[in-house]
Order: sequence, then structure tokens, then C-alpha cells
Amino acid sequence: MAIVAKKIQDIKTKSIASAKEIFSSADNSKDYIFTEYRGLTVEQITALRKSLRAKNTVYKVVKNNFARIAFQQLSAPDAVASYLVGPTAIAVTEKDANETAKILLDFKREAPTLVVKGGLVAGAVYDAAQIEAFSKLPGRLELISMLMSCMNGPVRNLASALNDIPSRLVRTVKAIADKKEAG
Repeated sequence: MAIVAKKIQDIKTKSIASAKEIFSSADNSKDYIFTEYRGLTVEQITALRKSLRAKNTVYKVVKNNFARIAFQQLSAPDAVASYLVGPTAIAVTEKDANETAKILLDFKREAPTLVVKGGLVAGAVYDAAQIEAFSKLPGRLELISMLMSCMNGPVRNLASALNDIPSRLVRTVKAIADKKEAG
């Protein structure tokens, strides 16, 4: 049976508030990928944090109980608690969780002890297989460039067709001038 403390310790409330601050944002647009870091060396975790930091992602080791309470206070789905078991580190990103998932799964190839447990992306809970499939999709910037290419294609073709009319006229006039000059 668990012992219930009569007074909540200040350090615990500060830790929960700190976790909640990391996990929350004004527009609730943060995405989270849960990993198990057991077996990674300090150098490996440092390298992983450095590569994630390049994509504006924070890789934070948080005590599971504090993280569970913080996610409950943020009204996250209850399924998130299932990922907060064992040594857990959370990759928190505001933009392009796809890129974060790619970095984590690429790093997993180098260090197989890293385990991607799942994630909370755009308010939806993903398991490890869904995170892996998500990482294979094109990123936000790639999708925007594809869209812009599709939108730019017809305009480019129209400009090319309109430019072709005067150039054909010039070539025809030049051919006639060359013919008269020769004849």
C-alpha cells in the first residue's frame, strides 16, 4: 500500500511545474516523441541532443510521475501514460515532428539500444510503428516545395508558350530575310 504524504514537497511541485512548462506552449502546437535511453552512453546522448537541437527540438529526461502529472494537467490523452514507464526521455518539438522522428530513427540504427516507444503528434497518440511510418513521410518543407512546384508548373508552361509565339515570328522573319538575300 502506498503511503500518502500529508504535505506535498516544494521541490516536487517545482519539478512538475518545470515539466509542464517544457511540455506546454501558448498555441499547444508541440509534439512529443517518447524514447527509452537505457544503454546509451553520455557521449551518445550528447550527440543525439546536439543533432536534435539543430532542428529546434529539446530532448529531456523527466521523471515519469512528474511527466504523467504534467501531461494530465495539460489535458493530454490518457494513452500517453503508457509510454511513461521505465527510463524515459522525451523529444519535444514545436515544428516538424517528422524531422525529429527521422533523426531519432537514424540514431537508432547507430545505437540500437535507443528505443522509440511512441509519440503524441498533433494531439494524436502514435505507437512505435506509426512513428516509424511517420518518419518516412516527407517533411513540412518538402510538402510545401512540392505544392509550390505543382502550382508553378502551369504558370511556367503558359509563360513558355507565350514566349514561343514572338520567337517563332522572329525566326520566320529571319528565314524570309535570309531567303530574299540569297535569291
